[in-house]
Amino acid sequence: MRILVDTNVLIRILEPSSHLHTTAVDSLARLREDGEFLYIAPQNLVEFWAIATRPIDANGLGFDTDSAKAQVDLIKLHFSLLTENESILNKWEQLVVAHQVIGKTVHDARIVAAMLANGLDTILTFNVSDFRRYALEITIISPSEIEKPT
Repeated sequence: MRILVDTNVLIRILEPSSHLHTTAVDSLARLREDGEFLYIAPQNLVEFWAIATRPIDANGLGFDTDSAKAQVDLIKLHFSLLTENESILNKWEQLVVAHQVIGKTVHDARIVAAMLANGLDTILTFNVSDFRRYALEITIISPSEIEKPT
């Protein structure tokens, strides 16, 4: 199976103090153990950078740009990167109109558009409810649904 890993899972991997850290790490280990192919979209890296460089007191990780760049480089080493192409914009426009997407949830629609334009139909995310509107187009899996690796 080809699975897109959502930004919130990437963030939790780097946040050992989070109660979701172990679940994120274990779910990815299990998926890899099972031979699944794990992907990210360029949009994930944009969102990751925004959260990683945001101050801790503003719900960020407080990284400086050098640290954020180092983490982005590591993420790109461990996950396959989907390609950007014109069909993402077309698919995104279809999704936001069809699902009447407004406000900051347009970013989730872009993630789904990137998935669909690249032939993926499954996302691993802690924010299952954010993607429910796309349940006819994609399969949504929470890391907590994945068994721990053996």
